[in-house]
Amino acid sequence: MNDLLPGEIEIWQHVEGLARELFGRFGYGEIRTPMVEDTALFVRSVGEETDIVGKEMYTFDDKGGRSLSLRPEGTAPAARAYIEHSILNQEPLTRWFYTGPMFRYERMKTGRYRQFYQVGAEAYGSKEPAQDVEVMDMVAQFLQALGLQDIALNLNSLGDEACRPAYHAKLVEYLKAHIDELCGDCHRRMETNPLRVLDCKNPKCQEVAGKGPNVLEFLCEPCKAHFDDVQRKLTALDIKYVVNPRMVRGLDYYTRTVFEFIASHPALGTASTVGGGGRYDKLVKSLGGPDVPAVGFACGLDRLVLLLKEGTRKFGASPDLFIAVADPGSQDTAFTLASKLRREGLRVDFDTRGGSLKSQMKRSDKSGARFTLVLGEQERTSGEAKLKRMADGSLIPVSLSGLAAAVRGHSAATEVAQRGNAT
Repeated sequence: MNDLLPGEIEIWQHVEGLARELFGRFGYGEIRTPMVEDTALFVRSVGEETDIVGKEMYTFDDKGGRSLSLRPEGTAPAARAYIEHSILNQEPLTRWFYTGPMFRYERMKTGRYRQFYQVGAEAYGSKEPAQDVEVMDMVAQFLQALGLQDIALNLNSLGDEACRPAYHAKLVEYLKAHIDELCGDCHRRMETNPLRVLDCKNPKCQEVAGKGPNVLEFLCEPCKAHFDDVQRKLTALDIKYVVNPRMVRGLDYYTRTVFEFIASHPALGTASTVGGGGRYDKLVKSLGGPDVPAVGFACGLDRLVLLLKEGTRKFGASPDLFIAVADPGSQDTAFTLASKLRREGLRVDFDTRGGSLKSQMKRSDKSGARFTLVLGEQERTSGEAKLKRMADGSLIPVSLSGLAAAVRGHSAATEVAQRGNAT
């Protein structure tokens, strides 16, 4: 687990703020669920035989003897909330998004901690391919708005309860013929959920799985029509994708459409998936709720932030103004002025320790402040001062009583000039 400190937290705030703004455009409202849930929720939804439940969850008994778990993912808690609050009775189509920490005890990877952060969304009530594509469009626009390049959408269909059994049978038959080539975990997976073999990270298991039966060849007509329509709609939106019949997701609740957004960037090493999701039409019903179709996704914020850190873009707002004092007698006046300007909406930096004017000016440079004001006895008595524009060192005469308006006005003028130069 890791700390997020100033200097880096600004990137997180940018990503989370962009997600809230963009997802709001699509009509998704934010939800917040507890970080701790009944363990049974994840056993029933994620799957008892998955690595998440079997090896990775932080599970404990509380003082009442109840088995609780830190949430390892966000979809099951959202589905629980959807059922608990009888949302279907309030609206037939529900769109939610969430952001926050998840917890898994697993081998450390690039951009993944045991407390990691996700942003995700769920749409309940629509079984139409258009809803699948809307979700993928939202992720694609989110990643594009972050300025991330070289990210590919991988797409597959896992079928449903009508056609998946035939594929399972053929897959198990194939895997049994190559059992000596599979790892011990895949021996167990082959008996409990053979799709998990396709998700194994062991290179030899991946080689075996890559030559196995193709799930797309087993799709029933409704599933095939659904998948074809998904592809048509992605093409209509000019969203590029690759059909990857070997791709599965690490959770048991998926049916039909599954997808992953995969980044090609050396900073991520082998941990290249930055987001993924799919359709889970039977999840809500399996948890004791109504028979409501659903589709959703989650993106790993740790990995997205890691990619943004590799770029040259700066995040976070610099101070509008740094106030430096030329003599100890001006300290109280500067302190009062800083408070007044903050009330008027300016971002003001001020060193409460005082110190030499040289050291204060160094701090002003380091802070990235747009302007610096040096306050001494002359400025206090006359009510007039000079505002230093840090970009070029020019001095601008200002009155202390109109300082906020002056900073705003000259900031706006600087921005206009910079845009003109860029053009």
